[in-house]
Amino acid sequence: MGVKAALPRYELCLYTAVLGVAMVWAASWIVEASSDNVDRKAFKESVKPGWHYFGRKMDVADFEWIGIDGCKHRSLIFGMYGLLAVLVTMGWTFMGLILSHCFMLYSVALVKRKWLCFLAGLGTLASIKLEPYNSWQETMVTGSFDLQDILFYGGCGFTIMRCMSFALENCERQEGSYSFLDLLKYNFYLPFFFFGPIMTFDKFHAQANSSKLSRKDREMWNITTQALLYLGVILVVDVFFHYLYILTIPGDMRLVQKLSDWSLAGLAYSNLVYDWVKAAVMFGVINTVARLDHLDPPQPPKCITMLYVFSETHFDRGINDWLCRYVYDYIGGDHDKIFKELLATLCTFGITTLWLGPCELVYIWSFFNCFGLNFELWVAKFFSFPPFSTIEGALGESMSRRIRGVFNAANFWTIVLYNVLSLNSLEFAKMVGRRLIFKGFPFSTLSVLLVTYCGVQLVKERERTLALLDEQEAAKMAEKEKAE
Repeated sequence: MGVKAALPRYELCLYTAVLGVAMVWAASWIVEASSDNVDRKAFKESVKPGWHYFGRKMDVADFEWIGIDGCKHRSLIFGMYGLLAVLVTMGWTFMGLILSHCFMLYSVALVKRKWLCFLAGLGTLASIKLEPYNSWQETMVTGSFDLQDILFYGGCGFTIMRCMSFALENCERQEGSYSFLDLLKYNFYLPFFFFGPIMTFDKFHAQANSSKLSRKDREMWNITTQALLYLGVILVVDVFFHYLYILTIPGDMRLVQKLSDWSLAGLAYSNLVYDWVKAAVMFGVINTVARLDHLDPPQPPKCITMLYVFSETHFDRGINDWLCRYVYDYIGGDHDKIFKELLATLCTFGITTLWLGPCELVYIWSFFNCFGLNFELWVAKFFSFPPFSTIEGALGESMSRRIRGVFNAANFWTIVLYNVLSLNSLEFAKMVGRRLIFKGFPFSTLSVLLVTYCGVQLVKERERTLALLDEQEAAKMAEKEKAE
């Protein structure tokens, strides 16, 4: 047969128009039927949360397509992607070192003895913090780029802490043990790998392997808002660094000696605020990515301005959660016994000292923060006995709050002095202490405390208001459950 003549162009256009109208009409009907019946009982198993921005649920009836999406195996996908990214970034020798740490601590975890897990974990941590072992391991990483040292110590340090969490959680498991693959999936989740925060294994394992991937109302909008907020903070800090040389000035002690008492106090306070902002942005950006992966990671640290007790002073909530779960709360219990609290804080700051890298400055920082945490308990215990407790009860709630506010204001500056030495230098911290406590007394000392006292009272009022709101919300939830 010969080649047939082509159809006229107008006829093709007509056919195309008819077909297009028919498809649009059919699609519009299906969209209407889908929207009107999305909550049907028969749809419950096949229609799941999808595009949260537009409030649309998703048809998940095709198991092959959804299988490609990786919901059931997303923890494995996270681990494989992170492993390949670390391999490309740092090379085979670094990967071999990391895997050796994982394999060794996994082997210890199978014994299910907590003391042995701590011994092996802390020994491994010491191997990257103490000479000559750390220098020997550094030589295993080939190549050279600006962030190599940071990535090396971050990757190794956080790996060891995660492996210890895995081992300790395995000890708690009643039957059987977690697999080595579970450890690798946990350790190589890329957003947490190099810079943290540490998410304890029990939480990560439960969340990463959950098949119920739902989001709260407006959660995606909140995530987007937080991401834009962090971007804004980065720009603001960059602008500040063009006008405020808060990190450079403390290194010039001749210039520091010429500053007024108020300028010196503001400089010390600004250094801690900046360190908090840096931690909040770094962990906040990482947490934003983790929240997109349906994880609930440790939150950024509490702002230094909101702190007036040592028990809430930390700049890495992940490490803090790790220490509280496995050391501080485990030993200290309810933290109202003096000797148990002393033992708990000594063990906690001992591990923290090893984590930070033992040196004179870290020893001093650990000692004073450990002392401050215990001193708070000693003072609280002392004033809980008569006649002090009786006098406080007779004064009334408002006056009691004012008196406590005075002590909290002094405690705030103690926290500043104890922590500024780890950010700048021991000489700068001593200079700030001498000027505010001795040379500046009474005018500078009392005026700084007065301003701090006002700030503490505002913080306490905010905390009281939030506590009332939480109580009201809890009461509403209880009434709702009771009604149902």
